[in-house]
Amino acid sequence: MRFTLQLGFSRYPDYQAIACAAEESGWSSIGMPDSFFFPQTTDSEYPYADTEMIRGYIEAMPFIEPIVAMTWMAAVTKKIRLYPSVMKVPTRQPLILAKALSSLAVLCGGRILLGAGLSPWKEDFTFNGVSYEKRGKLMDESIAIIRGAMSGEYFEYHGENYDFGPMKMSPVPPKVVPIIIGGHSKPALSRAARLGDGWVSANTDFDTLKSLICQLNALRDQHGTRDKDGFEIHGMDVAAKTGDDFRRLAEIGVTDACLVPWTMDPSTTLETQLDAIRRFGDDVIAKQ
Repeated sequence: MRFTLQLGFSRYPDYQAIACAAEESGWSSIGMPDSFFFPQTTDSEYPYADTEMIRGYIEAMPFIEPIVAMTWMAAVTKKIRLYPSVMKVPTRQPLILAKALSSLAVLCGGRILLGAGLSPWKEDFTFNGVSYEKRGKLMDESIAIIRGAMSGEYFEYHGENYDFGPMKMSPVPPKVVPIIIGGHSKPALSRAARLGDGWVSANTDFDTLKSLICQLNALRDQHGTRDKDGFEIHGMDVAAKTGDDFRRLAEIGVTDACLVPWTMDPSTTLETQLDAIRRFGDDVIAKQ
């Protein structure tokens, strides 16, 4: 079992100190949120928590662009992995995203993953001139382009939404950045099973997480990808706290437990957060 520290309830000036403490305490990865902006009004509904609560959180919490944040943390660490959890991939131009990911992965020794999702907020698409209605197809094409662009070979793509001739990106990392796909819906789980190097959950309880993993594995069987080497399942059970809790997650197939080891309150001090990171490392990670 590996452990991912989620940064959704921390402050960006503290990211470097948090990253160093997490690496020293045995955490395997750091995941961070993605948000372009806060629309003044929206008809969208957030699927994983109360919409108004999440709207209030997004409005109150400053967000650093994930690749910028990952670069800043990668500069002061040597082995911990970094990924957006999750990035709104189809709202971005895939070749530009591939170049940024490839560059960062090269510079930090391949410690980057791409946590890839859609977005529940329609404005993330429409304000960027991207079709909200085509978001699923845009996601599939973006994944193919990101992988192809990081192959190190000449690559071309001819699809419904993107069309370009042979090109080669350089430099690229020795291994294409793994893509772990987020989402709890049937299309998201199917996409993870078909195209992903893994899957990442949002916050949930144990029984829901177990059910989602069962559905994911059934879809992996259906798509013939169950035997894919290195498939990662990043799961968050909001009630998990003890070693026994995390061993129970491992039994249902979680490879990477995602959590916030302090109270989910943006006013929590840096000292409290660093202490929680270290205590979790001593009390849980070191005893796995």
